[in-house]
Amino acid sequence: QVQLVESGGGSVQAGASLRLSCAASARSFSSYLMGWFRQAPGKEREFVAAINWSTRSTYADSVEGRFTISRDNVKNTVALQMNSVKPEDTAVYYCAARMGGSYLFRTGYNYWGQGTQVTVSS
Repeated sequence: QVQLVESGGGSVQAGASLRLSCAASARSFSSYLMGWFRQAPGKEREFVAAINWSTRSTYADSVEGRFTISRDNVKNTVALQMNSVKPEDTAVYYCAARMGGSYLFRTGYNYWGQGTQVTVSS
């Protein structure tokens, strides 16, 4: 069982920066692959970014170069630094976790946070 709690969402203007955080409660946090997903109104949930235990990461094409995912295996946290945000980034952002090794899976996440709203105005 993994408990995930997101924070840091809010309303910002296009071009601004925002940092989302996720606090995890897990027996062995470093054994989990961590990811961020988002879901906009009327749209399906989509993958945003993932990071493994060694801090290797992968990103969706839509956020590549703008967002950065990071993790702290001591504090049991994962963050998503969002720069140059666009109105299209407006969505509920979810922190997620799944068992895995070094491979950067984009599907199969078993644990989810409650989500945090990010609204970007033009």
